[in-house]
Amino acid sequence: MGPQVVPVASDLECPPAADVVIVGGGIIGTSSALYLAQRGLRVVLCEKGHIAGEQSSRNWGWCRQAKRDPREFELIREALGLWRGMDATVSASTGFTTTGIMFSAADDATEQRFADWIKEAADAGIHAEMVSGAAMAARMPGDTSPSKAALWCPSDGRAEPQKAAPAIAEAARRLGAVILTDCAVRGIETGGGRVIAAVTERGRIATSNVVVAGGAWTRRILKDVGIDLPQLKVRASVLRTTPIEGPPAALWDHEFAFRRREDGGYTLANGHVNVVPIVPDSFRFFLDFLPALSMELSSLRLRLGPRFVTEWNEATPRPFDQTSPYEEARVLDPAPDRGYLDQAFAALKRRFPAFETARIAQCWAGFIDATPDAVPVISPADTGKTTISGLIVATGFSGHGFGIGPGAGHLVADLLTGSRPIADPAPYRLSRFFDGSRPRPVAGL
Repeated sequence: MGPQVVPVASDLECPPAADVVIVGGGIIGTSSALYLAQRGLRVVLCEKGHIAGEQSSRNWGWCRQAKRDPREFELIREALGLWRGMDATVSASTGFTTTGIMFSAADDATEQRFADWIKEAADAGIHAEMVSGAAMAARMPGDTSPSKAALWCPSDGRAEPQKAAPAIAEAARRLGAVILTDCAVRGIETGGGRVIAAVTERGRIATSNVVVAGGAWTRRILKDVGIDLPQLKVRASVLRTTPIEGPPAALWDHEFAFRRREDGGYTLANGHVNVVPIVPDSFRFFLDFLPALSMELSSLRLRLGPRFVTEWNEATPRPFDQTSPYEEARVLDPAPDRGYLDQAFAALKRRFPAFETARIAQCWAGFIDATPDAVPVISPADTGKTTISGLIVATGFSGHGFGIGPGAGHLVADLLTGSRPIADPAPYRLSRFFDGSRPRPVAGL
């Protein structure tokens, strides 16, 4: 079972029409709803389960610039600015605070890569530095075996995943957005090359604009309208501890990654292991994802299991008057990989003896929506061959989506309304996977 999320009650009525329908109630969908509602559009957000039920409540809670792909620099810089004012914007607590985030350099080669990254980030207006010795100890008290150097980004922070998207959704509702939970969008009606309606399990909503922010489900949704998005799932496992006195900031190390929670406990994960379920699309997109697999070969674990049969069965298109796969699986709730979590917790206690008094309060897992270059798609639905006017895609955040979420939602609103974009949308165009660019990963998951 996933973490307990602040509940968001559903509106009762499904409107017959809207200016825009948003598919997905995670951090991207709710942020898009907020910024579109701020501009006076009639917004309906449809979530098949509950708000932030999947990866938007299951991630680490990091809001980081550190170690980002340079293609994300501008958008994450703007997103951090939005996070800093988010509590005031939504009149509620998202748990955001600036803590700084540190990445350990295990060897000279990693230290050099971090030093090169710092120079590139500085050109984009992001300050970071290499720290060691007393400077590192001051930020990570109690570490008995620190690395000799680390990348430190002091302006990074964290928010609470179980609170943030619900708070943003409620703010969007106060601005006029309709929030429908337990309401799957079974499909998108198109005609003449454009969107004409979203068909939900509660009825049809006439609209000229649909935003697909369905996370791990997005490929399945787009496939039904003829867009063959290369996207796969990565299973990431997380635990939270009981409250203890420990380091105030966040640290990534090759054996573990942690950050202090608002409740005084810690969110902890294995810093170097993610599991990739082998599914039918794994073979279809093998060549697309080969560079990412090669880059992260030591940290990715390929697993053949029940997901293969599940996704094989889900792939068949279904008429809109029949129950959809989205209703059959309201919330993706994979079992956590407890062995990897236990390894991480043991390594953490060796490095930070203060954690000996901590207990594991809960473990969970979620599916990360990954693209071949580990950079998101935030784009009109235009592959170069297939164009669907009025359809915006926001997916493939590859484990980076929570921190960049407000910026992504703002960019979605900019693209849909024709406003000046908060960041250059070119790196996030859908067509890069279809025009021969074959973009490669830089920073990874």
